[in-house]
Amino acid sequence: MTLLTDPTAIVGLVTREVRTGSRDGAPTKIAVARRSYPTDQSDLWDALTDPERIPRWFLPVSGDLRVGGHYQIEGNAGGVVEQCEEPKRFAVTWEMGPQVSWLEITLTPVDDGTLLELTHEAHVDTSLWSQFGPGAVGVGWDLALMGLGLHLSSGTAVDPVEAMAFTTTPRGVVFVQAAATRWADAAVGDGDESAGAHAAAERTIEFYTAAPEDDHRS
Repeated sequence: MTLLTDPTAIVGLVTREVRTGSRDGAPTKIAVARRSYPTDQSDLWDALTDPERIPRWFLPVSGDLRVGGHYQIEGNAGGVVEQCEEPKRFAVTWEMGPQVSWLEITLTPVDDGTLLELTHEAHVDTSLWSQFGPGAVGVGWDLALMGLGLHLSSGTAVDPVEAMAFTTTPRGVVFVQAAATRWADAAVGDGDESAGAHAAAERTIEFYTAAPEDDHRS
């Protein structure tokens, strides 16, 4: 990504938080990411919800993007649109195979643009949490928020081929290392033991940065 000259600085634009919660009587972990964008609320809402614009920074999406409608992101999650308050907030289920989690996006005007808050809540899988911690989902959202920022700053589409290869490049590795470490710090802030959280971050880094010939993520 040619516009990404300082990956650590881009990582620093996001604040991260991990919370412990519950849903349907079962414990959950909630990953929270916040980033301000230098654009107005309506433009940011459009970038997040217009099916013609979403692929310019994320992935193609199909389906019915209205409350109660089903959506599908190409090669990724699908689900149901549960709530929508244009241009402030929407919430969807995030379903991959048998795994169901919950995603909520909130947009708030601020002095220098619009603050985006993303919360992703999932029931706790203790083995996966011990292995990867919040970075497994958090780093993925960091990459998406970066792509959104690149699109908003240039007005053009992010090259999908370049985006797919990004995490195996030197700058991409630095980005993933910084993001995963900060997610580990957020987990420690929620009460996780430091050594275990940062060991999980190292496994997350390996997961995201494996070269295609060494890729064991599938």
